[in-house]
Amino acid sequence: MPEIQLGTHTLRSHGTRVARIHMHDWFILLLLVIIDAVLNIIEPFHRFVGRDMMTDLSYPLKDNTIPFWAVPIIAILLPLAVFLVYYFIRKDVYDFHHAILGLLYAVLITAVITDAIKDGVGRPRPDFFWRCFPNGTGVFDKVTTDVQCTGDKSVIKEGHKSFPSGHTSWSFAGLVYLSWYLSGKIRAFDRSGHVAKLCLVFLPILMASMVAVSRVDDYWHHWQDVFAGGLIGSVIASFCYLQFFPPPYDIDGWGPHAYFRMLAESNNGARQSSADNGSQQVQSSELQAVTLYIPPQQGGDTRSNSWDSSPMLGAPQNVRTH
Repeated sequence: MPEIQLGTHTLRSHGTRVARIHMHDWFILLLLVIIDAVLNIIEPFHRFVGRDMMTDLSYPLKDNTIPFWAVPIIAILLPLAVFLVYYFIRKDVYDFHHAILGLLYAVLITAVITDAIKDGVGRPRPDFFWRCFPNGTGVFDKVTTDVQCTGDKSVIKEGHKSFPSGHTSWSFAGLVYLSWYLSGKIRAFDRSGHVAKLCLVFLPILMASMVAVSRVDDYWHHWQDVFAGGLIGSVIASFCYLQFFPPPYDIDGWGPHAYFRMLAESNNGARQSSADNGSQQVQSSELQAVTLYIPPQQGGDTRSNSWDSSPMLGAPQNVRTH
């Protein structure tokens, strides 16, 4: 396992560098926000709703137990608070940045898929009758028996967005991602047998499940809607987490891939620098050990040449012996 370096990679020292590396990821994230906004503006498919189908669509119109504005708090801000606490403890910008990026991708990809399916399917909500006929008097086509709604257009439009549940898919995307994150940080699968760790891992999933239950209790969704929403959110969250972090059962499951890659590159650079310095020292020692040597001339002439080895630059002094 690579050596852990605490407090050496903070937002101040490495934040800009990490964000610059993933600039295109943040750009695509912004594009997902725009796509999801467009999907919420366009009109969903108006599925045929006949008189005989109203039996299962006449549940009372109620307010949301969990309002729309609370969903981003549950799915995004709550996990973000956990990431922030861990950053203050460990001071690792790689973990903090990748945890946030993965979370936002999990939620926004889930949102785009959910809203695209909503618009394409156009399934009426369980309270569709009261959305369509707020005065309680149904109006139907005499030939097709299709509904002829008399209610507010925006309320009717929302009534065609039952499948899948957006509250549920968002909640499972953010909180299942948080469960993955917590399981890695507390080493829930380190084979030590501390099963109590799973209570912390399953707590976010329980919260997401209660959000799903509230959608059925409020008669805003059928049970199939929340089941599909939970499945979509869980699958997308798992893919996004594993894109940035090793599986929690891995020996390095506590940190992001980028952190260990950075450590490996730093260690390789240090070893290479050390090797280069050692090579330069060896070469310097060899140069200092070299002395100028001129072999004596061979042949009949017994004259020998003696050269001044002084470092002063000057003409050589020849000493001739007869």
